Amino acid sequence: MKVIVCNNYDELSMEAAKIMAATIKEKPDGVLGLATGSTPIGMYDNLIEMYKNGELDFKDIKTFNLDEYYPLSADNDQSYHYFMNKQLFSGINVKEENIHILDGLSKDPEKECADFEKLIDEAGGIDIQVLGIGQNGHIGFNEPDDKLYANTHLTDLTENTIKANSRFFEKESDVPTKALTMGMGTILKAKKIIILANGKAKHKVVSELVQPMITTNNPATFLNAHADVTLICDKEAFEG
Repeated sequence: MKVIVCNNYDELSMEAAKIMAATIKEKPDGVLGLATGSTPIGMYDNLIEMYKNGELDFKDIKTFNLDEYYPLSADNDQSYHYFMNKQLFSGINVKEENIHILDGLSKDPEKECADFEKLIDEAGGIDIQVLGIGQNGHIGFNEPDDKLYANTHLTDLTENTIKANSRFFEKESDVPTKALTMGMGTILKAKKIIILANGKAKHKVVSELVQPMITTNNPATFLNAHADVTLICDKEAFEG
Protein backbone atom coordinates (compact mmCIF):
# COMPACT_ATOMS: atom_id res chain seq x y z
CA MET A 1 0.00 0.00 0.00
CA LYS A 2 1.32 3.40 -0.97
CA VAL A 3 0.75 6.10 1.66
CA ILE A 4 0.60 9.84 0.94
CA VAL A 5 0.48 11.98 4.10
CA CYS A 6 -0.73 15.54 3.46
CA ASN A 7 -0.54 18.61 5.67
CA ASN A 8 -4.26 19.35 5.53
CA TYR A 9 -7.59 18.52 3.90
CA ASP A 10 -7.07 20.84 0.91
CA GLU A 11 -3.79 19.17 0.05
CA LEU A 12 -5.38 15.72 0.48
CA SER A 13 -8.20 16.71 -1.88
CA MET A 14 -5.80 17.94 -4.55
CA GLU A 15 -3.62 14.82 -4.36
CA ALA A 16 -6.70 12.62 -4.79
CA ALA A 17 -7.95 14.75 -7.71
CA LYS A 18 -4.56 14.49 -9.45
CA ILE A 19 -4.66 10.70 -9.30
CA MET A 20 -8.24 10.63 -10.57
CA ALA A 21 -7.38 13.09 -13.35
CA ALA A 22 -4.40 11.00 -14.47
CA THR A 23 -6.66 7.94 -14.77
CA ILE A 24 -9.26 9.90 -16.79
CA LYS A 25 -6.62 11.32 -19.14
CA GLU A 26 -5.05 7.90 -19.64
CA LYS A 27 -8.42 6.28 -20.35
CA PRO A 28 -11.04 8.85 -21.45
CA ASP A 29 -13.74 6.12 -21.59
CA GLY A 30 -12.74 4.65 -18.24
CA VAL A 31 -14.91 3.48 -15.35
CA LEU A 32 -14.84 5.37 -12.04
CA GLY A 33 -16.00 3.91 -8.74
CA LEU A 34 -17.21 6.81 -6.60
CA ALA A 35 -17.88 7.40 -2.91
CA THR A 36 -20.03 9.79 -0.90
CA GLY A 37 -19.54 11.32 2.53
CA SER A 38 -17.79 14.53 3.51
CA THR A 39 -14.21 13.39 2.75
CA PRO A 40 -14.30 13.24 -1.09
CA ILE A 41 -16.14 16.58 -1.54
CA GLY A 42 -12.88 18.54 -1.88
CA MET A 43 -11.64 16.08 -4.49
CA TYR A 44 -14.87 16.48 -6.46
CA ASP A 45 -14.54 20.28 -6.28
CA ASN A 46 -11.06 20.01 -7.80
CA LEU A 47 -12.27 17.68 -10.57
CA ILE A 48 -15.04 20.14 -11.46
CA GLU A 49 -12.48 22.94 -11.61
CA MET A 50 -10.24 20.84 -13.86
CA TYR A 51 -13.22 20.18 -16.16
CA LYS A 52 -14.13 23.88 -16.31
CA ASN A 53 -10.50 24.72 -17.14
CA GLY A 54 -10.58 22.30 -20.06
CA GLU A 55 -8.17 19.84 -18.44
CA LEU A 56 -10.67 16.96 -18.19
CA ASP A 57 -13.48 15.55 -20.33
CA PHE A 58 -16.06 13.22 -18.79
CA LYS A 59 -18.28 12.66 -21.85
CA ASP A 60 -17.25 9.00 -22.29
CA ILE A 61 -16.61 8.22 -18.61
CA LYS A 62 -18.85 5.72 -16.79
CA THR A 63 -19.42 5.87 -13.03
CA PHE A 64 -20.59 3.39 -10.39
CA ASN A 65 -21.34 4.47 -6.84
CA LEU A 66 -20.41 2.38 -3.83
CA ASP A 67 -23.72 2.44 -2.05
CA GLU A 68 -27.15 3.92 -1.37
CA TYR A 69 -29.42 4.08 1.67
CA TYR A 70 -32.41 1.72 1.67
CA PRO A 71 -35.24 2.52 1.51
CA LEU A 72 -34.71 6.09 0.28
CA SER A 73 -35.85 7.82 -2.91
CA ALA A 74 -33.33 9.30 -5.34
CA ASP A 75 -34.84 12.78 -4.94
CA ASN A 76 -34.49 12.75 -1.14
CA ASP A 77 -31.86 15.35 -0.25
CA GLN A 78 -30.04 12.75 1.91
CA SER A 79 -29.85 10.13 -0.84
CA TYR A 80 -26.53 9.44 -2.50
CA HIS A 81 -28.15 10.12 -5.89
CA TYR A 82 -28.84 13.65 -4.67
CA PHE A 83 -25.38 14.00 -3.12
CA MET A 84 -23.53 12.94 -6.28
CA ASN A 85 -25.56 15.22 -8.52
CA LYS A 86 -24.96 18.18 -6.20
CA GLN A 87 -21.28 17.55 -5.46
CA LEU A 88 -20.04 16.33 -8.86
CA PHE A 89 -22.36 15.37 -11.71
CA SER A 90 -24.05 18.77 -12.10
CA GLY A 91 -20.60 20.35 -12.53
CA ILE A 92 -19.19 18.07 -15.25
CA ASN A 93 -20.26 16.69 -18.65
CA VAL A 94 -20.84 13.06 -17.67
CA LYS A 95 -23.79 11.53 -19.54
CA GLU A 96 -26.78 10.57 -17.42
CA GLU A 97 -26.93 7.11 -19.00
CA ASN A 98 -23.34 6.49 -17.88
CA ILE A 99 -24.13 7.15 -14.19
CA HIS A 100 -24.94 4.05 -12.14
CA ILE A 101 -26.23 4.31 -8.57
CA LEU A 102 -28.15 1.59 -6.76
CA ASP A 103 -31.92 2.14 -6.53
CA GLY A 104 -32.81 2.86 -2.92
CA LEU A 105 -36.48 2.08 -3.57
CA SER A 106 -36.01 -1.16 -5.50
CA LYS A 107 -38.83 -3.62 -4.79
CA ASP A 108 -36.38 -6.47 -5.40
CA PRO A 109 -33.07 -5.45 -3.78
CA GLU A 110 -31.49 -8.85 -4.46
CA LYS A 111 -32.09 -8.46 -8.22
CA GLU A 112 -30.99 -4.81 -8.07
CA CYS A 113 -27.67 -5.89 -6.57
CA ALA A 114 -27.17 -8.73 -9.06
CA ASP A 115 -27.94 -6.40 -11.99
CA PHE A 116 -25.46 -3.84 -10.62
CA GLU A 117 -22.71 -6.46 -10.55
CA LYS A 118 -23.54 -7.40 -14.14
CA LEU A 119 -23.40 -3.76 -15.27
CA ILE A 120 -19.93 -3.35 -13.74
CA ASP A 121 -18.72 -6.47 -15.57
CA GLU A 122 -20.27 -5.32 -18.86
CA ALA A 123 -18.47 -1.96 -18.48
CA GLY A 124 -15.15 -3.80 -18.26
CA GLY A 125 -14.70 -3.44 -14.51
CA ILE A 126 -13.82 -0.40 -12.40
CA ASP A 127 -10.54 1.31 -13.35
CA ILE A 128 -10.21 3.35 -10.17
CA GLN A 129 -12.28 3.10 -7.00
CA VAL A 130 -12.51 5.97 -4.52
CA LEU A 131 -13.14 5.01 -0.89
CA GLY A 132 -13.63 6.82 2.36
CA ILE A 133 -13.22 5.01 5.66
CA GLY A 134 -15.66 5.00 8.56
CA GLN A 135 -14.58 5.44 12.17
CA ASN A 136 -15.22 1.71 12.66
CA GLY A 137 -13.31 0.78 9.49
CA HIS A 138 -16.28 0.30 7.19
CA ILE A 139 -15.80 0.91 3.47
CA GLY A 140 -18.96 1.36 1.49
CA PHE A 141 -21.42 -0.04 3.99
CA ASN A 142 -19.37 -3.15 4.68
CA GLU A 143 -19.55 -3.02 8.45
CA PRO A 144 -17.30 -4.87 10.95
CA ASP A 145 -18.73 -8.37 11.43
CA ASP A 146 -17.71 -12.01 11.77
CA LYS A 147 -18.40 -12.47 8.06
CA LEU A 148 -18.36 -10.07 5.11
CA TYR A 149 -20.25 -10.31 1.82
CA ALA A 150 -18.26 -10.61 -1.40
CA ASN A 151 -20.81 -9.11 -3.78
CA THR A 152 -23.20 -6.14 -3.84
CA HIS A 153 -25.90 -6.71 -1.24
CA LEU A 154 -28.50 -5.26 1.14
CA THR A 155 -27.07 -4.79 4.61
CA ASP A 156 -28.04 -3.57 8.07
CA LEU A 157 -26.21 -0.49 9.35
CA THR A 158 -24.53 -0.59 12.75
CA GLU A 159 -25.51 1.77 15.56
CA ASN A 160 -22.07 3.37 15.19
CA THR A 161 -22.66 4.20 11.52
CA ILE A 162 -26.24 5.37 12.09
CA LYS A 163 -25.01 7.69 14.84
CA ALA A 164 -22.13 8.99 12.67
CA ASN A 165 -24.48 9.68 9.75
CA SER A 166 -27.19 11.26 11.89
CA ARG A 167 -25.44 14.64 11.53
CA PHE A 168 -26.79 14.76 7.96
CA PHE A 169 -30.41 14.19 9.06
CA GLU A 170 -32.81 16.21 11.21
CA LYS A 171 -32.74 13.50 13.88
CA GLU A 172 -31.14 10.11 14.38
CA SER A 173 -34.45 8.28 13.92
CA ASP A 174 -34.58 9.61 10.33
CA VAL A 175 -31.40 7.74 9.34
CA PRO A 176 -32.22 4.61 7.28
CA THR A 177 -31.18 1.41 9.05
CA LYS A 178 -30.25 -0.45 5.85
CA ALA A 179 -28.24 0.21 2.72
CA LEU A 180 -27.37 -1.33 -0.63
CA THR A 181 -23.60 -1.59 -1.00
CA MET A 182 -20.85 -3.03 -3.13
CA GLY A 183 -19.35 -6.03 -1.37
CA MET A 184 -15.71 -6.51 -0.43
CA GLY A 185 -15.06 -8.67 -3.48
CA THR A 186 -16.64 -6.08 -5.77
CA ILE A 187 -14.41 -3.36 -4.32
CA LEU A 188 -11.27 -5.49 -4.54
CA LYS A 189 -11.91 -6.21 -8.24
CA ALA A 190 -11.16 -2.55 -9.06
CA LYS A 191 -7.88 -2.18 -10.94
CA LYS A 192 -6.74 0.70 -8.71
CA ILE A 193 -8.03 1.97 -5.36
CA ILE A 194 -7.55 5.25 -3.51
CA ILE A 195 -8.77 5.57 0.07
CA LEU A 196 -9.11 8.98 1.71
CA ALA A 197 -8.99 9.75 5.44
CA ASN A 198 -8.80 13.01 7.35
CA GLY A 199 -9.07 14.09 10.96
CA LYS A 200 -8.07 12.64 14.34
CA ALA A 201 -11.26 10.59 14.51
CA LYS A 202 -9.88 8.37 11.74
CA HIS A 203 -6.46 7.79 13.33
CA LYS A 204 -7.29 4.46 15.01
CA VAL A 205 -8.66 2.80 11.86
CA VAL A 206 -5.92 4.30 9.68
CA SER A 207 -3.23 2.95 12.02
CA GLU A 208 -4.83 -0.50 11.72
CA LEU A 209 -5.12 -0.14 7.94
CA VAL A 210 -1.40 0.42 7.43
CA GLN A 211 -0.49 -2.74 9.35
CA PRO A 212 0.13 -5.86 7.19
CA MET A 213 -2.93 -7.72 8.45
CA ILE A 214 -6.54 -8.38 7.54
CA THR A 215 -9.49 -8.56 9.93
CA THR A 216 -13.26 -8.44 9.46
CA ASN A 217 -13.29 -6.20 12.56
CA ASN A 218 -11.87 -3.48 10.28
CA PRO A 219 -13.11 -4.19 6.75
CA ALA A 220 -10.75 -1.59 5.26
CA THR A 221 -7.80 -3.84 6.14
CA PHE A 222 -8.88 -6.13 3.28
CA LEU A 223 -7.30 -3.54 1.01
CA ASN A 224 -3.97 -5.04 2.08
CA ALA A 225 -4.83 -7.93 -0.26
CA HIS A 226 -4.96 -5.59 -3.28
CA ALA A 227 -1.96 -4.89 -5.49
CA ASP A 228 -2.58 -1.18 -6.18
CA VAL A 229 -3.92 0.82 -3.24
CA THR A 230 -3.01 4.38 -2.28
CA LEU A 231 -3.97 5.80 1.11
CA ILE A 232 -4.21 9.60 1.04
CA CYS A 233 -4.58 11.09 4.49
CA ASP A 234 -3.79 14.20 6.48
CA LYS A 235 -1.33 14.32 9.38
CA GLU A 236 -4.10 14.16 11.97
CA ALA A 237 -5.43 10.89 10.58
CA PHE A 238 -1.96 9.42 10.20
CA GLU A 239 -0.26 10.64 13.38
CA GLY A 240 -3.26 11.14 15.68
